[in-house]
Amino acid sequence: MATESDLVNHENLRAFLAEQLGATEKFDVQRHDQGFSNETLFVTWGDTELVIRRPPVGETADTAHDVLREYEVVDALQDTDVPVPNTVAATEDSEIIGVPFYVMERLDGDVLRYSEPDRFENPEARAGIGTEMVDTLAAIHSVEYESVGLGDFGNPDGFTGRQVERWQGQFEWAFEETTESREVPEIAEIGDWLADNVPDEPAHTLVHGDYKLDNVIFGPDADPELAGVLDWEMSTLGDPLTDLGWFLFFWLDPVEGDRSPLMQTMAPTFLTGEDYHSRGELVDRYEQQTGVEVENLTFYRVLAVYKMAALGEMFYARYLMGNSDSTFYAMMEDGVPQLAEHALEIIDGERPI
Repeated sequence: MATESDLVNHENLRAFLAEQLGATEKFDVQRHDQGFSNETLFVTWGDTELVIRRPPVGETADTAHDVLREYEVVDALQDTDVPVPNTVAATEDSEIIGVPFYVMERLDGDVLRYSEPDRFENPEARAGIGTEMVDTLAAIHSVEYESVGLGDFGNPDGFTGRQVERWQGQFEWAFEETTESREVPEIAEIGDWLADNVPDEPAHTLVHGDYKLDNVIFGPDADPELAGVLDWEMSTLGDPLTDLGWFLFFWLDPVEGDRSPLMQTMAPTFLTGEDYHSRGELVDRYEQQTGVEVENLTFYRVLAVYKMAALGEMFYARYLMGNSDSTFYAMMEDGVPQLAEHALEIIDGERPI
């Protein structure tokens, strides 16, 4: 695991921030140890709390610039209805800390990853969490992306079909390593079903790409207010219902399937408690907020499971390669077959919304 000293040159960073914000005596950097993609550093600069996003150690030049793509969308959304942190600066200059990076202000509040804050332990707040999540997703999908400078941010034509092809390719890569350990023949059936059921002419909007509860932050007040949407590195222009399907996959219902050990390792378990929205209620709210009737929901739910299964198979491949000793990666030996069964149950109508 990379340490803070691997991720930042303190002297160079101090000079960069002084140029942007003015000099200060109070300067501290701490590595945030959550997440599996870009690195996050918390910086104290005088009385200001900042966040730096930079690529992981060892990233190539091409993938390292993904972090600047993340900055591009967050910066473009500053004056929209989508809550995002205030941006400070970004740079392609790898001489400062070794890679491109960007700086934004740190938001005050909580990421609801493992538990709900005490202030939200009541029916009104629990209902408010779901409402805020859906309304913010609707706001993302309502952005007039050309008017905020994101007209060239992606290629929305054919996006949904390319998603199926992309994740089929990820499975093919992983299977080269994992099939000697065990096979998952159902994956081919699911991939064929998805390819045969790609919706015709879906809508084009800004897409977050990884929208779920632990990628947003709620403010510190007693009433839930979504203060900021985080982790935009997968964002692009495409089919908004891919976001909805992904969000629903990680929103657990108080039903038997969502209480499985596998699902409870991947999503906040407190969502199965009383007073939280059901997935069906979230879809109803999304339709009300966007004015869009959600069609082909089965496809988008299956695509979300298929994508998670592909990620799981890649995790398992890396575990077998000896590149990770993560117990979660090891769990994917049985986890991916369980996800395949999950997807087939959605296709067969055995897991209604």
